[in-house]
Amino acid sequence: MTTATTTTTTPPSIYNVPNLLTTIRFFLAIGVVVLLAYQEYWSALVAFSVAAGTDWMDGYWARKYGQVTKLGRIFDPFVDKIIICGTFIALVAIDDSNVAPWMAIVIVARELLVTSLRGMIEGSGGDFSARWSGKWKMVLQCAAIILVLIGLGMRDAPAWILHATTLTLWSAVALTLYSGWEYILAATRMLRDGAKS
Repeated sequence: MTTATTTTTTPPSIYNVPNLLTTIRFFLAIGVVVLLAYQEYWSALVAFSVAAGTDWMDGYWARKYGQVTKLGRIFDPFVDKIIICGTFIALVAIDDSNVAPWMAIVIVARELLVTSLRGMIEGSGGDFSARWSGKWKMVLQCAAIILVLIGLGMRDAPAWILHATTLTLWSAVALTLYSGWEYILAATRMLRDGAKS
């Protein structure tokens, strides 16, 4: 006679390394905005580089060691948006940053739109995973911010840095717009297919 045993899997605790790393990145993002307000550009560059450069680490750790939590799935992308959107908004207030208000508006609007679409699609059971355009958009945005901060930190930045900053900044905005449009098309197809089924 055999007895069936049922095993229950305990969900991972929210008190884990990935969520700790995300929390550290959150405070670094706030620190970047504060440092920019006090014109501490080199310190802001270091804080931003650490925050942006370790973005992959918490997700990698969570997947490798089975520490993916609902809090982490919400908190991690939220912190990503604070890092990028907060820094761009702070740079708008600095005259020599070359970051125009409309650029920050485009970036913030895209993030709000995609977040809303993802919540709507995944809330109804669909898969609205990140696309490569979204990932490369993040890379270009980080590169643009780093170059802007380097230019602000140098008293007389070389012309090539200024040109590279302008090119990267405009490329980041263009890819932001393209990525947003791609997500809109994807969401429209999913909603249309869902309505037909």
